[in-house]
Amino acid sequence: MAQARVKARTSRRESVFGERFAVFAECLLTGVWIAVACLGIVTYPAAFAAGARHLRRRTTHQGGGLREFALDFRTAVRGGWAVGLAGWVVAAAVWVDVLAARAGLPGGPLVGAVGVFALIGAAVALLRAAAVWAPGTTWRALLADAGRRTVLDPAGSFLVVCGLAVVALSAWFVPPLAVPVLGAVAAAAVAVEERYRHR
Repeated sequence: MAQARVKARTSRRESVFGERFAVFAECLLTGVWIAVACLGIVTYPAAFAAGARHLRRRTTHQGGGLREFALDFRTAVRGGWAVGLAGWVVAAAVWVDVLAARAGLPGGPLVGAVGVFALIGAAVALLRAAAVWAPGTTWRALLADAGRRTVLDPAGSFLVVCGLAVVALSAWFVPPLAVPVLGAVAAAAVAVEERYRHR
């Protein structure tokens, strides 16, 4: 009887470990899918949206794989490409601000700092919007709601920033590692949104 209880506890512990490891492995695989989908330059919002939806399906034990990811990506990219293009325009504007700050123009450092913080905030809002994307939702509504959550939930937004920092550091030290870590950023955004929903 006692041995049966020990075996049951051990198998339960192993299954929980196995399940968590499987989610981690799924995050890394999803990161590769996201990286490939981002090759379209303006497709990164749709790539993260499809990756986040895939991870939501996996964590709720629903089916799904590469085919479902590709279908979600195709649906999300219809409106998402414009968001991706706008993101590049914002990044270019911030780059100009940083160059102005380096050139020593009056007020340049302040403008550069504000631009960088605005870019980080926009990236967090975009990831939070992608984390809750579903077919039939508009990017404009998603981004408006995500912008509010970014401000109203600073702790969650900070966690997403930490995820972005991990990708940046991975790219700096071991560039190929940044590819699978993209899935961990999508998972972090999904977890932050779940946490906010259950508050």
